Amino acid sequence: MLHPSYTDLMKVVNQDVEEGATKIVNSRYSIVLATSKRARQLIGGNKALVETKSGQKPLSVAIDELNNAKIKVISDDAE
Repeated sequence: MLHPSYTDLMKVVNQDVEEGATKIVNSRYSIVLATSKRARQLIGGNKALVETKSGQKPLSVAIDELNNAKIKVISDDAE
């Protein structure tokens, strides 16, 4: 099971969105895309923005970064 849950991650990503405005992330699919993209960046050599444990997988690091608001998800229609 994924900890934190998808709904918790969506709340973190959408926390800065004003009430009534279009949410940045509104599906699990968007969370999966964002974390997988970040995991590929980590595999490619980018440094982690959170403290990591030895042997921690890039996807787990990406989820921790998203949950701690160290990375931001930008919607496709944002400039």
